[in-house]
This record gives sequence, structure tokens and C-alpha cells, in this order.
Amino acid sequence: MQTVLIAGGSGGVAQALANRLGNRWRVVLVTRHPELIEAAPGVAIINADLSTEAGAAEAFSECVRVAGSPAAFINAAGNTLLQPIARTSTQQMRDVFQANFDTSWFGLKEFVGLRRKEGGSVVLFSSIVARIGVANHEAIGAAKAAVEGLARSAAATYASAGIRVNVIAPGLTDTRMAQPLTGNPVFREAAAKQYPLGGIGEADELASLADWLISPESARVTGQIIGVDGGFASIRPLVK
Repeated sequence: MQTVLIAGGSGGVAQALANRLGNRWRVVLVTRHPELIEAAPGVAIINADLSTEAGAAEAFSECVRVAGSPAAFINAAGNTLLQPIARTSTQQMRDVFQANFDTSWFGLKEFVGLRRKEGGSVVLFSSIVARIGVANHEAIGAAKAAVEGLARSAAATYASAGIRVNVIAPGLTDTRMAQPLTGNPVFREAAAKQYPLGGIGEADELASLADWLISPESARVTGQIIGVDGGFASIRPLVK
């Protein structure tokens, strides 16, 4: 049984992944908030911060110690900020980059250092706001666009080493992080109407795709940005 290291362990997507992968993978969750995790039996939990070089090194070192070298790394860590650039402070911008880009950068750096000989698979998370302009998303849009650029370049660099790097770009998803928005019935109804397929995304949908991306079934897939957004970023249906 191979090991998968999942960052952002206390979030809805990571929890869905742990439940989905637990019977086929040794699951290691990395989080700064272990008290929020309701882990299934056999899931290892590491308290570490992937947004720093030292924290990422600690997380991967501990993963190797408790569960072996991870054959897959999924970064589900992140935050969001809905605010126009004119009202966004430098610190707020840097916090968004730290949670979304830095965790991907340092996590990916540790992973390729470990797996350059054995190969492996990486899944990072972007957002539809990196693919199409959405008002008041300047900071998070920029941070997620940086994640996409990182993934494409790393996929090219490490393809010869058998390391695949892909990105999932979801729309609004019903998770704990989005609860301040999705918990408002008026906002939820209005947001659902923005998507060509209608509705709000679910964590299990993202977990299902990530599961496939780290599996042998996707062995020929790398350098891809895959939208799970009900068509929001790519189509405009006929208005009836």
C-alpha cells in the first residue's frame, strides 16, 4: 500500500479524500489545526505548516517516518479573500499567497526531492477565478494563477523522472471554508444561478477527481488544469 500526503488536512476536501482513499492508501493529513480533524482509523495526522520551508521539510520528514515516502502529494490547503485590490492591504495579499501558493511551492519542492528516482503524482488546487476574471477576487485570482504556472513548469521539468503534476480548478464548493458564503440562503441561490450547470460544487466531486489523478488510470496525464466548475470558466449557454 502506497502513502499519500494531503495538506490542508482539516478542510472539507482533505476530509473527503481521507474517507475515499483510506482503504487503498496510507493516508497522512498535514494541518495546522489537528483539533478540527475527524479522521478515520489508520489515518496519520501531522501538525505542521506547509507555507514555510521549514514546516514543509518537517511535514515530509515526519511522513516518511510514520508512513514511508509518499507516492502522491495533494495540496488542499488554502484560503480565500473576496475584496477589491483598492481595499486589500499588502499583508492581506501576502496572507493569501502564503496559504495558496507558498504551500504548493514548498510542498512540491519537498516532494520532488524525495521522489526524483521513484516518480509519483502531485495534485494542486487552483480556482475558476484564475481562469476567468471575477470581480473582487484580485488577490486569490493572482495566487491561484501562480499555482497553475508552477504546476505546468514543474510538470515539464520532472516528466522525465516520472513525476506528474496536475491542477484541479473548482468553482464555489460547499466546504467549511466557504460556509460564510454558502450558509447564506440568498447568496447560495444567487451563486448557483451563475453556473451553466447550476448548483454548488461538493467536496466529494473534487476528491473523486484527485483520486483518479493520483491513480495508474491517469498515468498519461500531466501538466493539466482541470476545471470542476459547472462550465463557468469555459461556456456561456443560450439564454432562454
